[in-house]
Amino acid sequence: MAERKAQVTRTTKETDILIELNLDGSGKCTADTGVGFFDHMLEGFAKHGLFDLSIKVKGDLNVDDHHTIEDTGIALGEAILKAVGDKKGIKRYGSCILPMDETLVLCAIDLSGRPYYSSDLSFTFYKMGDMNTNMVKEFFYAISYTGMMNLHFKQLSGDNDHHIAEASFKAFAKALDMATTIDPRITDVLSTKGTI
Repeated sequence: MAERKAQVTRTTKETDILIELNLDGSGKCTADTGVGFFDHMLEGFAKHGLFDLSIKVKGDLNVDDHHTIEDTGIALGEAILKAVGDKKGIKRYGSCILPMDETLVLCAIDLSGRPYYSSDLSFTFYKMGDMNTNMVKEFFYAISYTGMMNLHFKQLSGDNDHHIAEASFKAFAKALDMATTIDPRITDVLSTKGTI
């Protein structure tokens, strides 16, 4: 099987990003975005999805964290799409219902080649550490569109913002790991159309 790795760079007037992703890793992560809470979430994503991930971001944090986090989502979505390749043999669909104390979050993915994002994640406060809670949505929205995937979140319970965010990142990791898993019974792409 070919290595399912990708390297993506994204440079704008607002951000300079380098991402390296290995879908068949062991959960190693180095994340340096300048936003501590976001780094913690990315580390959880890599660890629980068993992805090897390296992210280095220089963003305009003197403005706020919006461009840094959104552009990281754009670049990570591109990396996922590139690493998955032609999608032959993958399960395509993945889902996870992940508990974290009082919180329960469902994440479902279809690597369909058609971007769509839906979420009812709800946060109480404006910030978690140094990260704006609004950026959870913006990050996953960006991934869904550049990664060309259907991505859904349902918050089944929870009132602690940290737990809701962390459960979301980990549920996404587990669902993506499932969706990108190679199934030997699938000899082509899992679609009646013959392409995804």
